[in-house]
Amino acid sequence: MDVNASDVAGSDLQGSPLRFPATDGYALGGFLWCREQLSDQRPTVIITCATSVRSRYYARFAAYLFQNGFNVLTYDYRGIGESRPQSLRGFAADWIDWGEKDLEGALRYVETRFPGAPVSVVGHSIGGFAIGAAPSNAAIERILTVGAQFAYWRDYAPQARLAMLWKWHVLMPLVTQLLGYFPAKRLGWMEDTPAGVAMGWSRMGPRFETSLRRRPLGADRRPEGMALPPRFAQVRAPILAIGLSDDAYGTVPAIRRLLSYFPRTRRLHLHLGPEDFGQAQIGHFAFFHDRFRDSLWPIALSWLKQGEVMPKLHHSLEEIPPA
Repeated sequence: MDVNASDVAGSDLQGSPLRFPATDGYALGGFLWCREQLSDQRPTVIITCATSVRSRYYARFAAYLFQNGFNVLTYDYRGIGESRPQSLRGFAADWIDWGEKDLEGALRYVETRFPGAPVSVVGHSIGGFAIGAAPSNAAIERILTVGAQFAYWRDYAPQARLAMLWKWHVLMPLVTQLLGYFPAKRLGWMEDTPAGVAMGWSRMGPRFETSLRRRPLGADRRPEGMALPPRFAQVRAPILAIGLSDDAYGTVPAIRRLLSYFPRTRRLHLHLGPEDFGQAQIGHFAFFHDRFRDSLWPIALSWLKQGEVMPKLHHSLEEIPPA
């Protein structure tokens, strides 16, 4: 049973605030859209954010999915938004934590809250990486990603590469080492960011498993990221990876690089451009703006509900061959 837009009260557009534990007990904050009077067997969607973007950013997209028959959970990674500690200086968190502890906690929460209901995940940007890092990702039914990649600088769009290299791989780690966290909000870039996330991003190479490391190294001297590729290979949910031609982060090489870590499932790469929707630009973030409610969002809805890509878009669809 779908819920009409007219049935959704104004407060529902923000969801109900909640807290739930990550797998190590860290308290995460987020928002939940659900109808108590409807069956718990409604499918559930978890929206997992881009790096240092608050879950509130996805509220209208979450409400849209709710209006169309889903329970929806958005949440903030540790160190961000509703999950931020009193001080970020010296706060320990990195991209691995965000996947294997925080998204995993969200998966366990919805499994308990809506037992037996199918669960899909929408991953924006690094959210696509987080899906692969979650230990129980094999239970996910369907995956949609938007601009998903892990910030290897050579994959950035050529026209923006040098500026992005300076910003994210030179300036960010220097400031982070000085302050013990990255004060991105003060710079008007994004939310303030834990040092582990900022440093992991800044030293990212072509293989995340050799780039993501903590100090001190484990007893075997292997970066913690080396344990992740087998976990990515657990994923069986089909993936629709949406890329925008004017996204300087989520370029074709960047999206394909991340998709290569999911060898055992169907991987579809949908190439879209702002001109396809009468827009001058969409970029890395605007997919989730509600001005695309009637154009981009139905693409997501069709995939999440039926596992289908609209026939009119098949000319822009590429299936990645099995590994």
